[in-house]
Amino acid sequence: MNRQLLIFDLDGTLIDSRLDLATGINLMRRHYNLPPLPSDTIAGWIGEGIHNLVKRCLQGHPADLEEAVRINYESYLKHIHEKTTLYPGVAGGLAALHAHGHELALFSNKRTGASRMILEHFELIKFFSSIIGGDSNFPLKPSPEGVYELMRRAGAEADNTWIIGDNHTDLAAARNAKVKSVFVNYGIGEAQGEKATICFDDFNSLAGHFLR
Repeated sequence: MNRQLLIFDLDGTLIDSRLDLATGINLMRRHYNLPPLPSDTIAGWIGEGIHNLVKRCLQGHPADLEEAVRINYESYLKHIHEKTTLYPGVAGGLAALHAHGHELALFSNKRTGASRMILEHFELIKFFSSIIGGDSNFPLKPSPEGVYELMRRAGAEADNTWIIGDNHTDLAAARNAKVKSVFVNYGIGEAQGEKATICFDDFNSLAGHFLR
């Protein structure tokens, strides 16, 4: 396949971060003397940025949202890759896609610093030419603005640009930017009615599609 711009999501697409994200949230809740939430409950709210996640996990508790976000983020960073794992095939797949000549970028609603820490920990950052996180000067997905910026940096056109993710926000961002999309069925999120160009059940199959 000719050179493509492959814009990856992070949580639920490259990494299973549910347990460490839940740790950060429950440490924040402990600060406010709230009981812990099940990790599956927290996982259902991942994907739309830290402010939305924290607000939902406060469940109406009258905490200052900015303070709660700060406490959560600081707590999460202390445990950021204790239990987080790569999905099977990710390390080898990204290496092969990069070697094949595809341009790899990351567009995550997770903050940039945390995204970089994870990519560095798993020795994946060398494969990515650009990273846009949730605290960059671009609106969160499903806004297409970050997609446009990554396309500009890569000199890519819509017909050779893909967004690869596990959540409806990824698919909606692709639709809004008028680029193609991949939905991974193994992730944390849900499509919620958004339609992908193509779906895959595992990362090896995804990588193989672009290595043909």
